[in-house]
Formats: sequence, C-alpha cells, structure tokens
Amino acid sequence: MGETLLPKRLALPVFASDALSSVAYAPDEILITLSLAGMAGFMFSWPIGLMVGIVVAVVVMSYRQTVYAYPNGGGDYEVAKENLGRHAGLTVASALLVDYVLTVAVSVSSGVINAKAMFPFLEGHEAWTAVGVIVLLTIVNLRGVRDSGGAFAIPTYVFMISMLLMIFIGLFRIFVLGHELLSETANLEVVRPDGSGDLVGWALIAILARAFSSGCAALTGVEAISNGVPAFKPPKSRNASTVLGALGLIAITMLLGIIALANLTKVHLIDELTGTHYINEAGETIHTAATTVVGQLAAVVFSDWFQPGFYIMVAATMLILFLAANTAFNGFPALASILARDSYLPVQLHTRGDRLAFSNGILMLSVAAIVLVLAFNASVTALIQLYVVGVFISFTLGQIGMVRHWSGTLRTERDPAVRRRQQRSRVINIVGATMTGVVLIVVLISKFTHGAYLALVAMGLMYVLMLGISNHYRAVAEEVKLTPESDRALPSRVRAVILAQNVNLPTIKAIAFARATRPTTLTAVCVAIDDDQVETILDEWEAEDFGIPLKVIASPYREVTGPFIKFVSQLRTENPRDVVSVFIPEYVVGHWWEQVLHNQTALMIRTRLHFMQGVMVTSVPYQLESSDRRRDRARTLTENQVRR
Repeated sequence: MGETLLPKRLALPVFASDALSSVAYAPDEILITLSLAGMAGFMFSWPIGLMVGIVVAVVVMSYRQTVYAYPNGGGDYEVAKENLGRHAGLTVASALLVDYVLTVAVSVSSGVINAKAMFPFLEGHEAWTAVGVIVLLTIVNLRGVRDSGGAFAIPTYVFMISMLLMIFIGLFRIFVLGHELLSETANLEVVRPDGSGDLVGWALIAILARAFSSGCAALTGVEAISNGVPAFKPPKSRNASTVLGALGLIAITMLLGIIALANLTKVHLIDELTGTHYINEAGETIHTAATTVVGQLAAVVFSDWFQPGFYIMVAATMLILFLAANTAFNGFPALASILARDSYLPVQLHTRGDRLAFSNGILMLSVAAIVLVLAFNASVTALIQLYVVGVFISFTLGQIGMVRHWSGTLRTERDPAVRRRQQRSRVINIVGATMTGVVLIVVLISKFTHGAYLALVAMGLMYVLMLGISNHYRAVAEEVKLTPESDRALPSRVRAVILAQNVNLPTIKAIAFARATRPTTLTAVCVAIDDDQVETILDEWEAEDFGIPLKVIASPYREVTGPFIKFVSQLRTENPRDVVSVFIPEYVVGHWWEQVLHNQTALMIRTRLHFMQGVMVTSVPYQLESSDRRRDRARTLTENQVRR
C-alpha cells in the first residue's frame, strides 16, 4: 500500500481531472442554455462565468479545511455522519454515489461529442462509442491507482498547458496585436424556438438561473480529493490541500479565460433539443448545432498561426473528458468501501483486489454508467440536467457538518493560536455552507422539471437501499451473536445418508468419505424412477458388497428431489436431537456446457436441504478427465505468468 501512495504530481491528474475537464463543457452548457433567451442571453455569459468562478473559489477553500480535519478520507460523508447524524451521512453518500455515476456518463459522452470534430464517422454511434471508452477506463483502473495515475498524467497536463496557451495566445492576439478574431458562429443569429424576440423579465431570470446551475458543473470533482486523502503521500492533508489549491486556481483561470475569449470571438451555440436555431446572413435557417466552444476557439486562435495547435487542443480536450471519468473511478470505489465498512453496502465492496484497487466498486460504477449512457443515448444536454444536484447536496451538508465540527472543538480548545485557526476555518465553512446552499436552491428550482427530479429519485432509492442493507446486517449480527442461552449441546447421533442413483466411482468415493467421518448410522438411498434401472442398481450393489444398506424410495411421479427431501425430513422429525449428514456425489467438469449436462439434480437437492435445520450437506467431488485438462492449462498459465 505504501508503494501505491500518490505524489502531488500524480494526484492532480488522478483526482482533479473531472474538475479541470469540466471547463471544456461547462461553458458550452452556459451558452446553450442562454440561447433560449435569444441573442440577448449571450451578454450574460461573463457575469455567470464570474459567479461560477467565485463559487469554485469558496468551495475549494472550504474543502481545504475538510482535508485537515478529516485526513482518513470519507469527505462529506464522514463529516455529515459524525456531526449531523446517520441519516445526514446517508443522504450525502447517496447523493455522491449517484453523482459519480453521472460524472462518468457526462464526461465520456462529452468526450465523444468533442471527438466528432476529428472523427465525423462517429455520428450516430455516440452511445456505443461511449460504452467502449467506459470499458477501456475500467480496465485501466483495475490495474491499480498508481498505474492509472501514470497513464492519465500526460494527457491531463497536455490539456492544461494547451488550454492555457490557447487562452493566452487568443487574448494576446486580440488585445496586443489587434487581430479581429471571429468564431465560425459569430455571424449567425440565434432565434428562440418559437421564433419570437429576446426574453425579458422573469422568463429571462429563469433562463439565467438555469444557465448558472449548468455552469456549476465546473465544481464537480472537488469532493473527490477529500474522499481520497489516504491515497496521498505523507504529509497527506498538506499534499491534498496543495492539490486542491492548484485545482481551484487552474480551473478558475481556464473557465474565466474561455468565457472571456468566447465573448470576444462571438461564439453562439444553440440547443437542438428545444428547437433553438440559427439564421445566417442570407436569411436561411440552420438547425444543426455548431461545434463546441473549445473547438471553435481552437480553430479561430490557431487556424492561421499554428494549424497543428487546433488538433492538439481538440485531441487533448477529447482525452481529458474521457479521463475526467477517472476521478469518479477513484472516488466512487473509495466511498463505496467506506460505506461497506459501515455496513451500508455489500461487504464485498470494502475489499481491495490483487492490484490494491477496489475492483468490485470499479465494476459496479462501470455497469451503472453504461446503463445511463445507453438510456440517454450519450446526450450531454440531457444528462447535464441530472447533474450537479447531488454534488451540491453533499457540498451543503458537508459544510454545515464542518461548522458544527469547529463549534464542537472550540468548546474544548484552550490554546489561543489554535482557537484563532479554528475560528477562521469555521468562518470559511459558514461562507461555504451559505453559498452552496443558495446554489443548491437555484439548481433545484431551475432544473427540477428538466430532469433533476430523476436524480433526486435515484438518490432516494439509493438511500432506502443502503438503509435496508444496514438494517439487514444489523439483524443478522443480532441473530447470530453468542448469548449465555445459546445451545451448545452436542447432537445425540449423526445419521449419514448417501444419495446413490448409480453404482460407479463417484458413489464409491462418497461412501468412502462418509465412512471416514464415522457417523452413528450410514444409509445409502436410491430413488426409484425406473424399475429396470433399480433392479440393475440392486444387483450391482449386492455384487460390490459395500457393507451398508441401500434403501430404495418409491417415486410415483418419477422425480428424485421430492422423495429424497421427504426421506431426510422424516429422519429429522423422528429424531429432533439428531443431525442428518447428507453426502451427494458430483461431477467436476472442465467446460461450462458440461456443467449444464450434469449435477442439476444435486444442485436442487442441495439448495432445498440448506433451508432444513439440523441437516448438513457435503458435496463429494469426482474430477472427470476434462477437469484435469483444464487444471493443467491453468497450471501452465500460472507458470508462464510467474516467468513473465
């Protein structure tokens, strides 16, 4: 584990790629939403971008307090659970789990849309392309945190450098060299779906609120660092805080830079789903949406200066959007592991795989994201409406929990220097809780009818599921714990029963094993489903002289399971203090299709006997030749792996 801890240079691309990449699609969603207000809406893009930047700064400062106060990971879930109670913690956990799934779906879908700028043949195949990318990311993450971090570091840094260079060169050309840079949509007029004029009044305010809430997607991924503090190299909290600060600075710079450059180059986007359309200078109506903001800016900034810069920028944006899902692939399994430790999710999610990654959590996230992508056909505009709600629920409850945390520590702390630091942290978290709470209300009001209610329903179902799992584990633990009244008496006798439908090597092996256990009584049972077959079995049994009786049970309806179960049940009824030990010979085969041909009756009998008290079932395996070949192949493979 110590060798897998991440230095700051790798932790940034591993945990911050989601927040950094959101600047690639958050401006798109702001402009697309503003298009619903007509051309007048675009003039509000820079105030909205500035407001989103302020929220990012406040949230980053707030989370820097969290990583110092809770260095063992868990983030908002641990904060809410400890300071606000079990139900608040579960609310945060359900919100984050749903949001992580949406992070993968939105990021990969957005990456596919950007990829179409270079690969037009992807048109119409977005959903399955996104599924392929998710599968690839799953495979890489199953290799372990350190391996995946190394694989994702270079594309993330290339994106950051190329994005900052594009912004700098674009602003330099406009303000220093005086170049007039106009995007491909600069001369296109945006017309509202009904063809009427620009919106004003309350309708405009509603559109602005919705655009702001869409732009707040830039905040997603910030919480992943507080969840993953244990993955940092020591000093963990200080390194996590440094990465958070770098993330906030870079994300705000890129977001505001893109918004400013989009305003200066007159980038206009439309929402095809709502019917918004363009009108060109010739008066023709255009319903096809233009390329993304980053694609248009890269074209206008690099086209006549450095043509390869356009392809580098588009490729880097495509890759970072794909890799943004990596934040969720690190955050979701870590959070799921903590929840499994607390008995809110299946315990299998708590354990690490052979590569020290939470393999089960990675696979669970992958399957959920694939289902979502296919359900929404990889539409970012549709998925974005479900997004952000969950993360701001966790932000708000987490910050309220931090305020209570500092208030509690201040009641017992006497060192003046420490008290001043804690009071400063509490003020920061109060500001964070207030701002994220206001943003949450805006998001809920502006997005509820556009799809946010689906995210709330998913969170509610996740909450109920986790509560049910917790209650189940508690009930089982209570049921199986030892008490002074627990029955420790030994059984009076052990009655062994062998299922003998044939006289062959598996049956002989079962008899030998049953004898080795030295039961009180030993009986072989044959269920008569065919008279001729029974006669043959009786003759063979007598000829072999096993030294134990063979009891033949009549079966009027020619089935094995029912009569055999009834026989065992009668043994239990006649002797309640006895234990019945049932031995069932089974074939061990080497191919899946052979399994279909064998052992079906044994499976049904074993399953039903497991529900019968006082009955123990032992499967006696007999390896067929095909299983030997499979074992040899497995041994050869293992030896080759060791040599490699």
